[in-house]
This record gives sequence, structure tokens and C-alpha cells, in this order.
Amino acid sequence: MAVTSPFTAFNESGIEEIHLGQHVLAEFFECDPNTLNSLDKVEKYMVDAALECGATIVQKCFHMFNPYGVSGVVIISESHLAIHTWPELGYAAVDLFTCGDKCDPKVSYEFLKKMFNSKKATFTELKRGIIDRETMKVAEKPFEIMQQLEN
Repeated sequence: MAVTSPFTAFNESGIEEIHLGQHVLAEFFECDPNTLNSLDKVEKYMVDAALECGATIVQKCFHMFNPYGVSGVVIISESHLAIHTWPELGYAAVDLFTCGDKCDPKVSYEFLKKMFNSKKATFTELKRGIIDRETMKVAEKPFEIMQQLEN
């Protein structure tokens, strides 16, 4: 059985590494509270973020909380994009998980940062499903941090 949709990257030493997915854990601060409290806008921007990075949308589900806040997920062929907002704090927590090398979750991150009018945003990018080059099986070890960014 062949490994489907691997992502190949090179580490700092120039050695090729294979992993199944990239997972960006993003935090958006000082966002427009009206946007974060709008089910329609949050859903639209999450769907658009998936399309911006080249993902194929399978399904979506969003929920408006009372008195405020939105949670939702966009399921994509390449994995998922998920969000929870705290409009009263101007804050959103977002997971952007893509498998293979067709999509770049950092494209979605930049798009959402702009759409939420975030004054400060951070992310941590993880390598998920690291492939052992000798056995070509998923190594039984935790994810690795690829990149962290504060801006």
C-alpha cells in the first residue's frame, strides 16, 4: 500500500523529511468584534480561506452561541479548518490542518488575519504524521514544530 498525499520538506540540515500533514494553530488578537460575532461572516471567511489555499470543500458546519461567539468547521478533502471566536475579547482560535502538498495553511492564516482585521496574530506550524524513512510507516513520536511566528 502506498502512502497517500505525503508532504515532503527539507529540514535545516537539508535532509528530506516526509510527513502527512501541516497543522497551523493560529491565534488572532484585537479583531473586529462585529465580524467575530457574525455567523455569516465567520462562515464565509472560513470557506473563503479554504478556497484561497487551494483546498476542496467537502462540508461545513457553523453554530452561533448565545449571547455571542461562533464555532465552526470546514471539512476539506485535505483535512479541516476549525474556529472558535470570543468577540467580547476580540479573539479567535483557529486550526488549519492540511494534508499533502496541494494546500498551504499559512495562506489561509494570512487571509483570515486580514478578514478579521487582526492587529496581532501568532501561529505555530506542526508537522503531523512523520514518516520513518527506513520503514515508510508513521513514526510513533509526537508532531514536530515546523515554524512559529508572532506578529
